[in-house]
Amino acid sequence: MSKPSVLFVCVKNGGKSQMAAGLMRKAAGESVDVYSAGTKPGTAVNALSAESLLEVGVDITGQTPTLIDPQLVRDVDLVVTLGREAHVDPVDGTRFENWDTDEPSERGIDGIERMRLVRDDIAARVTRLADQLTTTES
Repeated sequence: MSKPSVLFVCVKNGGKSQMAAGLMRKAAGESVDVYSAGTKPGTAVNALSAESLLEVGVDITGQTPTLIDPQLVRDVDLVVTLGREAHVDPVDGTRFENWDTDEPSERGIDGIERMRLVRDDIAARVTRLADQLTTTES
């Protein structure tokens, strides 16, 4: 049986989707193929996103925002969109989920504190997903 695969998508591929991919790589190790992409990629990974992940031992500083590849969408087992802004057209044979992630800025929380809350929300979701993907695999 092939390894499960997941593609995390947000608009810029500089924050939430990169965070989710980094956290999934840490949680699942080599047992899951992990990708991230953006519908309208930015130019760099968000510095505060990267900083908040470094605090938990995940380094995404070397990642580069990437445009979503329609072939990859067809090839992966699961596409997870993060937030309300990114939209990916459904493809037969690929499972889709949307994670309506915490947005602390709506409560007046910004900066590194905002990123820590976003990180913790995504980390909890990633941990659950990693468990699902790796237990159904064996």
